[in-house]
Amino acid sequence: MPDYGHDLRFGSFVTPTAAAPQQAVALAQLSEEVGLDLVTFQDHPYQAAFLDTWTLMSWVAARTERIRIAGNVLNLPLRPPAVLARAVASLDRLSGGRVELGLGAGGFWDPIVAMGGERLTPGESVDALSEGIDVVRGLWDTSTRDRLVAGGAHHHVDGAKRGPAPAHDVEIWVGALKPRMLRLVGAKADGWLPSLAYLQSFEALAKGNATIDAAAEDAGRDPRAVRRLLNVGGRFTADGGAGFLQGSPSQWAEQVAEVTLEHGVSTWIVAGDDPTTLAVVGQEVAPAARELVTAERGTADVQATGAVTDGEARA
Repeated sequence: MPDYGHDLRFGSFVTPTAAAPQQAVALAQLSEEVGLDLVTFQDHPYQAAFLDTWTLMSWVAARTERIRIAGNVLNLPLRPPAVLARAVASLDRLSGGRVELGLGAGGFWDPIVAMGGERLTPGESVDALSEGIDVVRGLWDTSTRDRLVAGGAHHHVDGAKRGPAPAHDVEIWVGALKPRMLRLVGAKADGWLPSLAYLQSFEALAKGNATIDAAAEDAGRDPRAVRRLLNVGGRFTADGGAGFLQGSPSQWAEQVAEVTLEHGVSTWIVAGDDPTTLAVVGQEVAPAARELVTAERGTADVQATGAVTDGEARA
């Protein structure tokens, strides 16, 4: 399924440096000013050179008005899911529905253990993330008064009170690379959030999509229920550089549109703290890429049906 039909979003991936705390806030505000949809921050609670990501997200939410905010991705081994569920719902309500939940299973186990976390095997970490998602969703579900029992060996609740519910349907995005994690994404998550630098190729992206799609179908879900996000890096050059996202804004837009249509990536998160890069992405790349994708989708609809109405064209 090369194009999942999701609306295009563009975001920033800002370093939460503690040495210059207002820099991260300023870049988040700039991200909003230049038209980006999302600002994200890495989460390494054991990294003393970084601000606490959740505290930073809360501060940024109070200093912005429109932009969505997310961890990229939050470290579940050091953030108990029951408490995290209430924190996400609370900030989502306070911000007017602008928080999304990126989750990671953990990977740097020595510093995690040094901070009081439990060392898990790769398989155990996947189980723990699956349990954490169940706990979070259970606490958000206020449609029932049934006693909440959720989770398992690593994360669980037994009789916890439900609520508060978030202000909007918060999406849960999972950072994943390996097959078992990808199957979890297909079965339970709302989004897949890898980094292109770790995938290393679009072939790996395609294989990951195929694994997620199969797992979604096995779980009785439509693969289109899973948004595909991607952390990317790049630079703008005047002479039209070689390589992916190494060229002019128009080249960026063409490449983004191509990958969106061929591999289904619909949320593009640009890493780096350069204000000019963020401004060009928001003001030039994003609108041009959206125009290209909308035009191609409209052509595809016409070819499939012979005609298309205004309401039928996918945004």
